Amino acid sequence: MKEGKFNIYLIALKVIKTTFLRMNKALKNHNFAEYFAYYISLVDDSTDVITALEQTHQKTNELLTSITEEKGNYAYDEGKWTIKELLVHMIDTERIFCNRALRFARNDQTDLPGYDHDGYVPHSGANERTLADIAHEFNVVRQGTIALFNSFTPEMLERKGTANGNILTVLSIGFITSGHETHHVNILKERYLNN
Repeated sequence: MKEGKFNIYLIALKVIKTTFLRMNKALKNHNFAEYFAYYISLVDDSTDVITALEQTHQKTNELLTSITEEKGNYAYDEGKWTIKELLVHMIDTERIFCNRALRFARNDQTDLPGYDHDGYVPHSGANERTLADIAHEFNVVRQGTIALFNSFTPEMLERKGTANGNILTVLSIGFITSGHETHHVNILKERYLNN
């Protein structure tokens, strides 16, 4: 094997090894805001970030197959989001988290603004769409998220930045994304589908 190819092989092996570190070990020295600890706590601590993103989304897809189109516009209480709005919120949030991860991975030290998720929902048009269309979009977004995290080097995964005054590492954002999805799937089961 030529030296150049061998070096590329070693770099690839290091990326794979770091990307697939188990969550507890991977996040041991990562500082992130306490606000996000809840979402991270919802992720199986024996998994790596790519597996976490794949497994949580697989569970979401399994749940979505049990929801009828008619049920998509259901809200469990007045003023609460419909199932469609909840799903679009999950998509919007994932896109925002991926933007943060990309910027931090590229060493952007700008203090990124927060976003008003409650302000996004009324303007999402979610209830005018089909569940199948929203589910398809969610799958495409998740594929992009997984590809993005697969592209990060170990050094990139360790980089951190600030969003809405909260310190986050790139790697923690991946686990937060998975935990955020789990949080809302739990809400779907408990408040929307448990009647």
